[in-house]
Amino acid sequence: MSRNIATWPNLVTLVRLLCLPVFLWLLFSQGDRDGAAYLLGVLGITDWIDGWLARRLHQRSAFGAIFDPTVDRMLLIVGVGAIVLDGSVVGWFGWMVVAREVFVGAMMVSGTALGMPRFAVSQWGKNYTFALMVAFPLLLIGASDAGWALGARNAGWAIGIPGLVICYGTAVAYVPQVVRGVRGARLARAASRSVST
Repeated sequence: MSRNIATWPNLVTLVRLLCLPVFLWLLFSQGDRDGAAYLLGVLGITDWIDGWLARRLHQRSAFGAIFDPTVDRMLLIVGVGAIVLDGSVVGWFGWMVVAREVFVGAMMVSGTALGMPRFAVSQWGKNYTFALMVAFPLLLIGASDAGWALGARNAGWAIGIPGLVICYGTAVAYVPQVVRGVRGARLARAASRSVST
C-alpha cells in the first residue's frame, strides 16, 4: 500500500468533504431543503468512486484507508445532525445514527492510540453507510414542498430503518475486533520488552 497522499481517490474524497459546507449553506442559509438533499444524496451515492479509482488506478494508500472512512463518518454526523436540527426528521432516529458514529469513531481512535492495527471497513459497514446516505436525503425531501415529498419520506423510512439496524449490528461486531487488536498490540509490546531485557 502506497504512502503517497496525492492520489486521485484522495482528491475525490477531499472534494466530497469540501462539499459539506455547501450542504450546510443550502440547508440553513438558503432554506433549500431540496438542493441540500440532492447534494447530500450525490455525496453518499458517489462514495464508491474513490474506492473504484483506488482499485482501477492501483492508487491505494495508507492515508486514503483512514481518510475515506473518516470523511464518510463526518458526512453522516454533520449531515444527519443538521437534518435533525432543521426539524426534517424525528430526533430519536437521527441522534441514534450520530451517537453510533461518535461511539465507533472514538473506539477506533482509542484502539489505534493503544497500538491496534487498522482494519478495513466491513462490507456490512459499507452497506449501512450507503443506505443511510440515501435515506436521509429522501427524508429531507420528504419534509420539503417537492411534489414527491410523501413518496420520498416513505422510501426514506423503508431504507433508513434497516440501515439503522445494520449500523448498530456492525458497531457491535467491531468491538471484539478492537479488543483483539489492542490485546495483540499489548502482548507484542510485552514480548518485545522481554526480548530486549
